[in-house]
Amino acid sequence: QVQLVESGGGLVQAGGSLRLSCSASGRTISSYGMAWFRQAPGKEREFVARISWNGGSTYLANSVKGRFTISRDNAKNTVYLQMNSLKPEDMAVYYCARESSAIPGTYDYWGQGTQVTVSS
Repeated sequence: QVQLVESGGGLVQAGGSLRLSCSASGRTISSYGMAWFRQAPGKEREFVARISWNGGSTYLANSVKGRFTISRDNAKNTVYLQMNSLKPEDMAVYYCARESSAIPGTYDYWGQGTQVTVSS
């Protein structure tokens, strides 16, 4: 079992920045792809960013390209999401997730989420 805990959310003005962290415990995540998703009120959960197990490959949703960066520190068992130039439409609960090794592209462990609020 692995437990994922997100932190770093909060209230920020439009144009501001936040860095989210996803810390894993129980088992290492160093061999797994990791991703961030978000869900705004009344909307479906949507993909934000993914990073490969060694950080060598990243992929971001078009809506956040050029503004968000995903990174990881396997020594700390932690994944990050740096969010710059935040917009009101980025407001959501952000979740990190571990990619399944059995079925790539699906996610088998999720954190509880951290709220990001962007004021205009």
